[in-house]
Amino acid sequence: MAADQPVRRSPLMALDEALDSILSQISALTQTEWVKTIDADRRFLAEDLISAMQVPPQDNSAMDGYAVRVEDILAPGACLKVAQRIPAGHLALPLHPGEAARIFTGATMPSGANAVVMQEDAQVLEGSLDHSDLPQVKINRVPEKGQWIRRSGEDVTRGSVVLSIGTRLDPSAIGLAASIGASQICVSRKPRVALFSTGDELVMPGEIAPDQMRPGAIYNSNRFFLHALLVRAGCDVTDFGIVPDNLPATLQVLREASEGHDLVLTSGGVSVGEEDHVKPAVEKLGQLNLWQISMKPGKPFAFGRLHGADASKQASTYFMGLPGNPVSSYMTFQLLVHPFLMKLQGQADVTRKEYTLQAHFDLPKADQRREFLRVKRNTEGGLDLFPNQSSGVLTSVVWGDGVIDNPSLQPIKKGDWVRFCPFSDWLS
Repeated sequence: MAADQPVRRSPLMALDEALDSILSQISALTQTEWVKTIDADRRFLAEDLISAMQVPPQDNSAMDGYAVRVEDILAPGACLKVAQRIPAGHLALPLHPGEAARIFTGATMPSGANAVVMQEDAQVLEGSLDHSDLPQVKINRVPEKGQWIRRSGEDVTRGSVVLSIGTRLDPSAIGLAASIGASQICVSRKPRVALFSTGDELVMPGEIAPDQMRPGAIYNSNRFFLHALLVRAGCDVTDFGIVPDNLPATLQVLREASEGHDLVLTSGGVSVGEEDHVKPAVEKLGQLNLWQISMKPGKPFAFGRLHGADASKQASTYFMGLPGNPVSSYMTFQLLVHPFLMKLQGQADVTRKEYTLQAHFDLPKADQRREFLRVKRNTEGGLDLFPNQSSGVLTSVVWGDGVIDNPSLQPIKKGDWVRFCPFSDWLS
């Protein structure tokens, strides 16, 4: 090729194509562990959770009131003998014709009763009308059969799958597991992720005061939010810190990081400049796909495998390289790394949630790439745009509560309906 002939660049890859390629190359972790149910929040269920019982176990009252036989109450004003008192957790005796049972919410229904009259529709009478020792209650409203009764198994039936494999447990799921007596749950083990940043310009907060920073130096913000995002995604993280911008140092850390980890995640150094050493280092230790993705922010992205000391290539560690600009790094993590980690832990559906809302701004000039615009919901139910959409402005992510997923070359007019992805769904 002649020296003056321009280098031909590969066409940009569509984001969905890149994600499909990544997800097609991975399978869920097979190792599992048992954890206490109370400690299982955000863990992924490794096997179906099957109930050995009915919930509720028996028919019970949904109200404080009186358990009755509807056959005894043909009209308002019927009087019944109060034969027993049934608090929750106590034995209920059979109910005979002409009798009522004082009953409380959650208490087992007595056999023979087929309705509950709430206490507001009943009146306790002073003294007994038939000279017996039993108090009497006057029923002021005719009940319907089955009213205010929670049926056995109406929540959970014996033998049913309560929670399916791959479910990411949340507080309600944990409560449901406890309701069928599960004190421990079998979950997928946490992914082990090695994290490091590259760049001679990076310094750590606390090591150098702001007024003593050398020219060109910046604090390493990516390391902090990536660590937090990995923990929220359910990972055990090993932080390898900041790696100098040279090939030997990059090779050494990659060799160490590839041992005992499922993923090595880096930020910075995944371009093709003279000071970008991640690409040749990964290629020396494994295979690498370096993609230019048609998204803004976050064009450069790398995905591959590291074989470490295993020359047979039977064992390998996934590698993902994010761009160095903080918003680019944040967005590529959420759009590519996060679904990868969810599938690795057994989640079947990793599709992003999107909602249709109105834009309350104009964007007359659209980008050629698919753009993720930082926005915030306003009091009118629409979306406001952060004024500076630069990939280095991390305040846009803190200010916003989500992004608009805007197709390439698609201008936006105030009032247009757009696709909104809330950060809360990504971080939950």
